[in-house]
Amino acid sequence: MTTVILLRHGRSTANVSGVLAGRSPGVGLDDHGRAQAEKLVDRLAELPLAAAVTSPLQRCRETLAPLLEARGLEPTVEEDLSEVDYGDWTGRKLGELGKEDLWKVVQAHPSAAVFPGGEGLAGMQARAVAAIRRQAARIGAEHGDKALWVACSHGDVIKAAVADALGLHLDSFQRIVIDPCSVSVISYTPTRPFVVRVNDTGGDLSSLVPKPEEEKDGEDAAAAAEDAVPAEATVGGSTGVA
Repeated sequence: MTTVILLRHGRSTANVSGVLAGRSPGVGLDDHGRAQAEKLVDRLAELPLAAAVTSPLQRCRETLAPLLEARGLEPTVEEDLSEVDYGDWTGRKLGELGKEDLWKVVQAHPSAAVFPGGEGLAGMQARAVAAIRRQAARIGAEHGDKALWVACSHGDVIKAAVADALGLHLDSFQRIVIDPCSVSVISYTPTRPFVVRVNDTGGDLSSLVPKPEEEKDGEDAAAAAEDAVPAEATVGGSTGVA
């Protein structure tokens, strides 16, 4: 099992201008977004981060930069964590796009939405989830199965990954909110993922620090190895974890 902190980039210049930035070059953080990125250093200070992975886009690299400098980490660039390829919609005003027939499909039936000249949301989810699982396996092999790592990506990409981990159909992913510079946390085990946090913008993250392995023997050890369950997991009720 490894645990990934899915970090959405901080507020960008496109976020405040009402433009669908997509993969447009030169879209960086605004002043508020840079302040959000700086605060991440203290917010994640207690967490033993084994690795960092990032979308190739500028706003994600800028969000991670202060944290990476403080930790002395070099990021792995993962192309498949890039923003949705919105094709011909890239760079257009959201107010204009809201009048398009396809907008209704994106909101109500996203699994069927394919952007003109770009990719479909179903394809985005498939490549993003595969990339997260691929990086989780790599980092687990290099740093152990309790490794904690961070991946900086984009709102729709993170929403799609959270939906997958929750076992939700992609058509429900618009019900998930992922704010700029929020963290959502997923633990991947050999049998299933566990969603630990969603859209956390300021809570105490100390509970994410891996706990020392308790001594086990016999059948207990075998069961733990087969399906390590986070302390937050429960049966038949809520854990109260945000």
